[in-house]
Amino acid sequence: QVQLVESGGGLVQPGGSLRLSCAASEWIFRFYTMGWYRQPPGKQRELVARMTRAGHTNYADSVKGRFTISRDNAKTMVYLQMNSLKPEDTAVYYCNAAATGLSEYWGQGTQVTVSS
Repeated sequence: QVQLVESGGGLVQPGGSLRLSCAASEWIFRFYTMGWYRQPPGKQRELVARMTRAGHTNYADSVKGRFTISRDNAKTMVYLQMNSLKPEDTAVYYCNAAATGLSEYWGQGTQVTVSS
């Protein structure tokens, strides 16, 4: 049973923007902290941004001021708005749902490539 489904990746030029979307099951959205991770080629997966149910956010230093995470409670959607993209932002981006004491969930991933 698929719980998280990402969309919105693609190819963009440096300095451009993309918005990633993640559709979550309602019960996950209600109880979990939602986040975005990424895995650059040949590197480990890393946290990009996350938002608690209360709306508290934290970001990787490398994306502060450029990326914004948001959630639409009515639609049970999580978004990652990415501006001023750089080649080093190239990665597979994953939607994540995590909660203490509960199973962790991952989406299937969406490729973001920043290149001229």
